[in-house]
Amino acid sequence: MLLPGYGASESSTTVLQGFLHLLGYRTSAWGLGRNTGHVAKLMPRVLVRVDELVAEHDADVHLLGWSLGGYIAREAARERPEKIRSVITMGSPVIGGPKYTTVAGRYRRKGHDLDELERLVDARYAKPLATPVTAIFSKSDGIVAWEACIDRRSPGMEHVEVQTTHIGLGFCPEVYRIIAQRLARHSGNRN
Repeated sequence: MLLPGYGASESSTTVLQGFLHLLGYRTSAWGLGRNTGHVAKLMPRVLVRVDELVAEHDADVHLLGWSLGGYIAREAARERPEKIRSVITMGSPVIGGPKYTTVAGRYRRKGHDLDELERLVDARYAKPLATPVTAIFSKSDGIVAWEACIDRRSPGMEHVEVQTTHIGLGFCPEVYRIIAQRLARHSGNRN
């Protein structure tokens, strides 16, 4: 299942979905339309979608999330580790929430306390991730501070640096190669 970034819709992952189809994987968009950035409202709907996909295909799923979609994918895996085989994030702010992104001002204008959001993100680490996670990041991101993509607290984390922009993460051949390798590594069969 592919999860789009903040403000993006499922169409932002169309090229990546096509690539995964060429490799023989079944893909699913998250089915929630545009990512509004309201994680507390989106998370229960993502968990329902994960449950539906697992029941429909009688197999656990891989989650691929771009930017905020990656954060949501990680948190879904934290809640449903028995149903999620692996997570791949692309330029995802897993430290500090939106505080270390260029959309921080937008969150402030909407009345969000960025320090409180950072505290809430940090509190989630009390429940460890049990699912393998590959975090793809770029020091040339331009939207998310690369340091916010680095999770030094969770076991099973793999960080992979690439040379592209935040938008480029969804179209970069190097990123696609890494995704293909990690999906193959974490797949007992091709789902």
